[in-house]
Amino acid sequence: MAAFRFSGTFLLLALLLLVNKAKSQLFIGVNYGQVADNLPSPSSTAKLLQSTSIQKVRLYGSDPAIIKALANTGIGIVIATANGDIPALASDPNFAKTWVNANVVAYNPSSKIILVNVGNEVIMSGDNNLISQLLPAMQNIKNALDTACLGDKVKVSTVHSMTLLKQSEPPSSGIFDPSYGDVLKGLLAFNNATGSPFAINPYPYFAYRSDPRPETLAFCLFQQNPGRFDANTKINYMNMFDAQVDAVRSALDAMGFKNVEIVVAETGWPYKGDSDEVGASIENAKAYNGNLIAHLRSMAGTPLMPGKSVNTYLFALYDENLKPGPTTERSFGLFKSEDLTMTYDVGLSKSNSPVRKLQLLLINSINQHTSPVSPSPVTPSTEPKKSAWCVPKTGVSDAQLQASLDYACGQGIDCGPIQPGGACFEPNTLAAHAAYAMNLYYQTSGQNPSSCDFSQTAMLSSNNPSTNGCSFPGGSS
Repeated sequence: MAAFRFSGTFLLLALLLLVNKAKSQLFIGVNYGQVADNLPSPSSTAKLLQSTSIQKVRLYGSDPAIIKALANTGIGIVIATANGDIPALASDPNFAKTWVNANVVAYNPSSKIILVNVGNEVIMSGDNNLISQLLPAMQNIKNALDTACLGDKVKVSTVHSMTLLKQSEPPSSGIFDPSYGDVLKGLLAFNNATGSPFAINPYPYFAYRSDPRPETLAFCLFQQNPGRFDANTKINYMNMFDAQVDAVRSALDAMGFKNVEIVVAETGWPYKGDSDEVGASIENAKAYNGNLIAHLRSMAGTPLMPGKSVNTYLFALYDENLKPGPTTERSFGLFKSEDLTMTYDVGLSKSNSPVRKLQLLLINSINQHTSPVSPSPVTPSTEPKKSAWCVPKTGVSDAQLQASLDYACGQGIDCGPIQPGGACFEPNTLAAHAAYAMNLYYQTSGQNPSSCDFSQTAMLSSNNPSTNGCSFPGGSS
């Protein structure tokens, strides 16, 4: 049988499909706060965002200059009403219509507004009058969007603090404070009926600050740790982010809203703090945000929501130098406002993104498979080739395996086969999934031995680890 040869066109189409797949799976947003007097111009910020893999921006208001600057960039924009506008929005449908026309319709479709948050952490404000008017305000905004024929494109929600939970440990026992039960039921019924997300602000940093032990820091930073065992589900949680999000998932499920999607509206780590503010450092901020991004890109999801990353907005784009309080409040910026350089590198540059890596793979593959008109004869090598696979070393801990899995899948390789329903999902063990991802990363990185290191937890093997139905790519060493 004649060997089938892939044409350059076929490779182009196949790899473009991979690019589109990676792009559609990746959802990393950023919060763009403005409590500062030294921020770059909105146009400069728009250019900065376009140089990154950030796809969505969350605003705390509806600044016209920013919304206009983001026009025709393809970047999704989340805007918000002020808490102080909630009474008028709730009591006067015409006020809601005017607000929507001025802040959404006026910029459609060039500016891609995707969500309107009505207020911010309203329930935890303690203002019962405001709390009671939150749902009517959301309903009037939704009705105004429907009238403008934008109800399918622009969702309506509100953002909640993690203090809404009465209990969060272990994650399976997550439950909302019953004193807010009636209000939450109404809001969640709205989310469920309209398909809008339940937005929450988990901050592992604050969990560490209240329990500043080394093992807690490692748990919060996605670093090696023994994990925290949930006796109810028999799940050993390896990081605080998953534990906090799953606590919210449990609370939603307990109220009967299993279909309401969770969105992380804020999460981050300060890179600087006062002498009494533990854990605030460049190293820790880089570790948290970098490892979180890799975890999200791996599409591993959380233990209670496997195979689906939680859409997440990082806090924050810039420092906000006018915020009151301790230094940490003003030190979350991923980029420096004075020159737009990175405060620290967590892989958000487009040159480091999975999409860009696939684009480079596309170019290289086309170059390799495009033959000249008169190809020169190639003398086959008589040197026997040895097959090699990258596999974990024996004795590697679950934490190390999870870290390697997150890293490998975060580099743009296709980890779909180890997701539920995939050809390599079984055996459904961390060791098997990590082995698949580590080997695939090694094979697609030019089979460079340094790509099979994973902090000295992996090695090259001549034994093919493939199982029935699951083929591990193997190259030659």
